[in-house]
Amino acid sequence: MALMDKYKDLFQLANTVGLKNPDVKEEGGKLKITGKTEYQLGANQLWDNIKAHPGWENEVVANIQAERTDAFGVYTVASGDTLSKIAKQFLGDAKRYPEIFNANKGTLTDPDKIKVGQTLTIPKP
Repeated sequence: MALMDKYKDLFQLANTVGLKNPDVKEEGGKLKITGKTEYQLGANQLWDNIKAHPGWENEVVANIQAERTDAFGVYTVASGDTLSKIAKQFLGDAKRYPEIFNANKGTLTDPDKIKVGQTLTIPKP
């Protein structure tokens, strides 16, 4: 199986997170990937996908960099989300939800009132 086929889901994710200036080539038995994401969150999502493939350590050489460093990323609120749940997912601790609230004071007035589809800035962990 060609590496391009094995990592097809990675390329779909790259489109979803908006990988900019992607350069992907298969040479010498390795898949070489470079590109930029807007935030570190997108780069981390791509790396998580790469690492989910058995044998990736011997198959992939990647240089994926985040362009912006002012925040970790942006997240679109899904059904069932709370700021605590989002804080646990991205900051590692549900009790850090005030950091997300404070980073979004321009759009949030109450930490208990977030809406599905709302875009939130996630501060750096």
